Amino acid sequence: MKAKTAVKPGFRAADSERSVTLLGATGSIGASTVDLIKRERGRYRVEAVSANTNAAALAALAREVGARFAAVGDERLYGELKSALSGSGIDAAAGEGALVEAAQRPAQWVIGAITGAAGLRPSLAAAERGAIVALANKETLVCAGSLFMRRAAEAGATVLPVDSEHNALFQAMSAGRREDVRRVILTASGGPFRTWTKAQIRAATLEQALKHPNWSMGPKVTIDSATLMNKGLEVIEAYHLFALKPDEIDVVVHAQSVIHGLVEFRDGSFIAQLGSPDMRIPIAHCLAWPERIDGPAPRLDLAQVATLSFEHPDLERFPALGLARRALEAGGGAPTVLNAANEVAVGEFLAKRLGFVGISSLVEATLAAAVGRGLTREPTSVDDALAIDHDSRLLTRELLPEIAAKAS
Repeated sequence: MKAKTAVKPGFRAADSERSVTLLGATGSIGASTVDLIKRERGRYRVEAVSANTNAAALAALAREVGARFAAVGDERLYGELKSALSGSGIDAAAGEGALVEAAQRPAQWVIGAITGAAGLRPSLAAAERGAIVALANKETLVCAGSLFMRRAAEAGATVLPVDSEHNALFQAMSAGRREDVRRVILTASGGPFRTWTKAQIRAATLEQALKHPNWSMGPKVTIDSATLMNKGLEVIEAYHLFALKPDEIDVVVHAQSVIHGLVEFRDGSFIAQLGSPDMRIPIAHCLAWPERIDGPAPRLDLAQVATLSFEHPDLERFPALGLARRALEAGGGAPTVLNAANEVAVGEFLAKRLGFVGISSLVEATLAAAVGRGLTREPTSVDDALAIDHDSRLLTRELLPEIAAKAS
């Protein structure tokens, strides 16, 4: 059984307003979604919005889009959020349970854009009530992909991929039958260090790592792009989203970020999705699916782009991609460990307590140690997945001093 790839019978986006909930509304994905909704007034109604800690921005956004419910993840900020919403008629709530409540509100379409493992419970809550879930939270599939997709299928939910690469594959796959797909190809920009030597990468600074050549993203995703861990996580996501085998998922470095994904069919045909590097394109596709809406992203001018180049990823300079593949092949809780360790490592790098190459080294050391701690078991529930995530973070911090010293 797999999650639906079609909306419920009889529903058409143009028939009435589509009610939407934005989980992670104040982040970059949320901001892009709000921009699209504001351009389509009358077509969408916002049911609920959530944020992790920015209560003031959340309250302002809730008022702007006319949301009925606002939830902040940090329960200590309840008073601030409630005060900021005073007189608006918008209900306020705080804490982890409030994020789940937001996901359970009666919206037809839910975007899961909460960053990190914190997005797992709310995304699953939306899927379990049979909603159309536009998933932008990588960790939901990386930490508990089998569990999430199984629960979504059982509830009759529709899972739409928001990430530009997976959305590209989703669109390209519509050109043929699923059983005729030979392989899929995810494209990677290569990040800011694509042409750097191993020695140069070792000396990379935080400021250099945050300068992505094509995309405007949050700091965590930007660093993941620089290490290529972002692409590794996407390989794991594709495995679950499209029920693929690990060897049916390839990665190529494509510096121009014009082609976002390709699908090869059994007859040798390649179908690709192209577009400007603007997240409003895949979000608009999901927001209006199965129809389409006008999008404000810059139109692609192929003559101006002129050249599209491709190269194989260098796993020696960017070992994170190889680590992700190994975790996928190991299965069980290994991807959960990988993700937890990477979140801790990236956080330490952002805090300037770990060198850039130390990110992959710390993840590798955690994966190796996790086997002996029993952390690579298959998570059987959300609580189990979060327990593996929690214990993996503790293990990563335990290994941090030694790895940080070697990477300095």
